Amino acid sequence: MTKTKEKRTLPIRMEIRETEATETESSKRTITGAIKYDTDSEEMRDYYGDSFVEQIAAGAFDESLAARGVVGLWSHDTSQVLGNTRSGTLRVTSDKTELRFELDLPNTTHGNDAFETIRRGDVDGVSFGMLVTKEKWASESREGGGKLYKRTILNAELYEISPVAFPAYPANEVSARSLGDFKAEERRAADEYRKKLLLMELDL
Repeated sequence: MTKTKEKRTLPIRMEIRETEATETESSKRTITGAIKYDTDSEEMRDYYGDSFVEQIAAGAFDESLAARGVVGLWSHDTSQVLGNTRSGTLRVTSDKTELRFELDLPNTTHGNDAFETIRRGDVDGVSFGMLVTKEKWASESREGGGKLYKRTILNAELYEISPVAFPAYPANEVSARSLGDFKAEERRAADEYRKKLLLMELDL
């Protein structure tokens, strides 16, 4: 399966701080936030109506952070850059519990807009763009029938962090396709199990 970039938007608590200008340095406005590892997303549904949740494993972005830069954008718009890890205006760190970022907002129109809307609470979500390179699926039975599927992202390339106005965690085509592959594997395993039972019965 061809890997496709995915975007995830999470409602997280962003903090914003502002430092006063000095004789040698200009004022700085910084937003901070964190994405928790090993935490289930909201329940989503794939194209066939099956429910699934998703979580990011601790350390999933470590290889990516060591090898590539990450850009901060205003609401995914590549023409409205807020910061970049290469210049040091965006700082991203990862530990055992979370991926944390600090983003210094520029003194530009979109930087000022971002500062004001985040300060007012109009924007309270953070979206991150990634390319999943390793994942794991599992399933569990639910009360009343049906299954809940769970996707764990084990490794991914992180390329974008964006403050956004809509903190939903939507389903997406990539998840739906990879869940379809997992369900097919489950069916094959069940078929093999039934064949083994049948052969055992024939031997009796």
